Amino acid sequence: MAVHARRLCHIAFQVAAGQPLARDLQCLFGFQPLAVREAGGWRQLALRSGDAVFLVNEGAGPGEPLYGLDPHHAVPSATNLCFDVDDASTAAQVLASRGCRVPVPPVNVRDAQGAATYAVVSSPAGNLSLTLLERAGYQGPFLPGFGPVPSKPEAGWVSHVDHLTLACTPGSTPTLRRWFQDCLGFHHLPLNPGEDPELGLEVVAESGNGGLRLMALQTPPGSTVPTLVLAESLPGATYRQDQVEQFLVRHRGPGLQHVGLYTPNIMEASEGMALAGGRLLTPPEAYYQQPGKEKQILAAGLKPGVLAQQGILLDGDKGKFLLQVFTKSLFAEDTFFLELIQRQGATGFGQDNIRALWQSIQEEAARSQKA
Repeated sequence: MAVHARRLCHIAFQVAAGQPLARDLQCLFGFQPLAVREAGGWRQLALRSGDAVFLVNEGAGPGEPLYGLDPHHAVPSATNLCFDVDDASTAAQVLASRGCRVPVPPVNVRDAQGAATYAVVSSPAGNLSLTLLERAGYQGPFLPGFGPVPSKPEAGWVSHVDHLTLACTPGSTPTLRRWFQDCLGFHHLPLNPGEDPELGLEVVAESGNGGLRLMALQTPPGSTVPTLVLAESLPGATYRQDQVEQFLVRHRGPGLQHVGLYTPNIMEASEGMALAGGRLLTPPEAYYQQPGKEKQILAAGLKPGVLAQQGILLDGDKGKFLLQVFTKSLFAEDTFFLELIQRQGATGFGQDNIRALWQSIQEEAARSQKA
């Protein structure tokens, strides 16, 4: 029996004291402070945009941050996914019986607004831990132990978390898929018809020089947990490391590489973030110049020049498409980043964009080497 996660409560980050993540989320990306806790050497600030909640754990206390685990990781990182479950104690017992390590056994936390019970489980995905949270009937702004933060209610650019992408070591995808399936009830979500559920989708550059393996996993109907995407590099890159290889080196191991945030208006969101000082990635010019791309953009009722100016990618056909834009890393180590995504009927994750970007970057690198 797998544990049934009903929804994603929050994503937690661990950063050193003074690291500007919380400030950047608020000032550059439209998140609003929700609740705060300061105790035991930790400052924990929860920020919200729509239904997306990020918990920034700042410091390094002698104990564990509330609702999480100090992974003692060498670089700042997204370290924890917190899921709502019906019974945290039973869920922890089930996972322990499957051989999972439970470094934080069930803990009950209570304040004037109610109570919550949680346990923390280690995952096989690098430094990423999972919190199993039971908080039925809690009336406070966030979780017991946190106090409210006064803030002006403002409409954010983001409505919810669309997907979570893990950067994985080569060859580890089947093992991770089985773990998330057996322990948390995730199942394979094909990105292409006939896709092998053991191997996922191979996105190979036209040159044949490298690429990525993607596997999407989703929870059963009735759950609102975001889709989980496993990404690993394929061998054969000629000119440079791909983004997964770079993450593994700079992050010093596998982990949560990026969070896809759904926005109902990607043009407004990307423009607002850029005006606020948020750093967005600029795709190579070759991406917008590839054969058929201008026609594809025009068919979606959009202007190629506007998308190129804002660094927005488009993928899809037959009236169904998605739009994507990526931020630069939120950390100096150039690891974790955010993705904004808007869907118009499309259900994938921009696999054609990945292939096109890979090809244009490889071509650009080849030209640079010849220059």
